[in-house]
Amino acid sequence: MKTAILVTGGAGYVGSHACKALAAAGYLPVVLDNFSTGHADFVRWGPQVKGDIADSALVAETITRHGCAGVMHFAAASLVGESVSNPGLYYANNVGGTLGLLEGMRQAGCRSIVFSSTCAIYGDPGTGPITEATAQAPISPYGASKQMVERVLRDFHTAHGLNSICLRYFNACGASEDAEIGEMRDPETHLIPRAMMSLLGRIRDFAVHGSDYPTADGTAIRDYIHVRDLAQAHVLALGALFGGKKLGAYNLGSGRGASVLEVLNEIERVTGRPMAKVSGARRAGDPPVLVADGALARQELGFTTRHSAMSRIIESSWRWHLKAHGAAAAPQAALAA
Repeated sequence: MKTAILVTGGAGYVGSHACKALAAAGYLPVVLDNFSTGHADFVRWGPQVKGDIADSALVAETITRHGCAGVMHFAAASLVGESVSNPGLYYANNVGGTLGLLEGMRQAGCRSIVFSSTCAIYGDPGTGPITEATAQAPISPYGASKQMVERVLRDFHTAHGLNSICLRYFNACGASEDAEIGEMRDPETHLIPRAMMSLLGRIRDFAVHGSDYPTADGTAIRDYIHVRDLAQAHVLALGALFGGKKLGAYNLGSGRGASVLEVLNEIERVTGRPMAKVSGARRAGDPPVLVADGALARQELGFTTRHSAMSRIIESSWRWHLKAHGAAAAPQAALAA
């Protein structure tokens, strides 16, 4: 009989890939999602329950009914710019919702959780690789809400014996190699899917957000990690908790930085299609450089990236967009109109 794992937000981008990885590893993912942003057709590897993580009674009942041995927690509001303009939503969803989830876990006697955190907790740490010891100074309510949840998890460990591993993502990207699931949000704010949506004529307002950063080409530098690698890291973290680990926090990135223009140039190379690189204003809460030092995850979780070469990220993402949205792109002249 397969070990069941509750996956909150399992109908979303990273959560659905984690469900696929869990199933491949012999687990049964049980998705709890309110489907406000997730997609029901992304739930393909186990049962789904529609509801909110803030509903402690529902969480406890779901864990008990399915015999869930642990939790992977992805459910959250996650748009940095929106968090700046509407911070209350982010503290209510990300912190308040997590408190409901943890109370439900307590009621059901479930003591292991892998939490989807973010490099945004570090704020603007400078240009060097970011380690887990880097000072935390989030510059957006989104980052601050994730930092608060990490603190809550440590406190619940001290008070209630709840064990947790926090995984601090850098830039999640790519899609499953078979184009079964991929990045699909409304609104879409991430660079790679927006560029591909532009190439396919699905958006007309694509722009490079900031061309005056203190970097070699003036555009922001990020560490891009394939979503399949992220999903595998969650499976490893779950195994570490089941193996006796009590607490942990790890950066998840490729360890390589790429500027926005470098990513767009690779998209042009892979797709064979030119695109306009229109300069726009910087977005609130975006630092110039974010690159991970992933040594700790390698040492303690045995985690290495296998799919995060930029060419592989772009190829898998392009396959997904062609399958999901059609191969015919609008003429570039029409996009510029």
